[in-house]
Amino acid sequence: MKSGQALEAFAALAQETRLGILRHLIRIGAQPASEIADAVDVAPSTFSFHVAVLERAKLVRSQRNRRQIFYSADLNGVRDMLTFLLEDCCNGHPEICANLFPGIAAAQCCPPAPKPRVKREAGSKKSR
Repeated sequence: MKSGQALEAFAALAQETRLGILRHLIRIGAQPASEIADAVDVAPSTFSFHVAVLERAKLVRSQRNRRQIFYSADLNGVRDMLTFLLEDCCNGHPEICANLFPGIAAAQCCPPAPKPRVKREAGSKKSR
């Protein structure tokens, strides 16, 4: 994820109603728009505005089924956002992130730091 897309995702979640919609969809799964609006206590017209912002940020997806629109969390988009946020979180020291996500190996969070290059002294020759 590029920083522009990450900024759009974080901006979308920096509003209480949109954060509530996404959290609800992560818990429930796909659901019709009217039921989501009821669950998060938002008027249908207001819900439409907020869910459109989440869709543009690639955090929510929609699917039409006859006359109803079902929304669900776009877990790939959420994963991309979290990966962007945690990229290089450990600065090459996975033990720092060991307890960040229980059940996920720290090495998956961040790769080990590259080993420093050893400078050779001037005039030394590499043996073959």
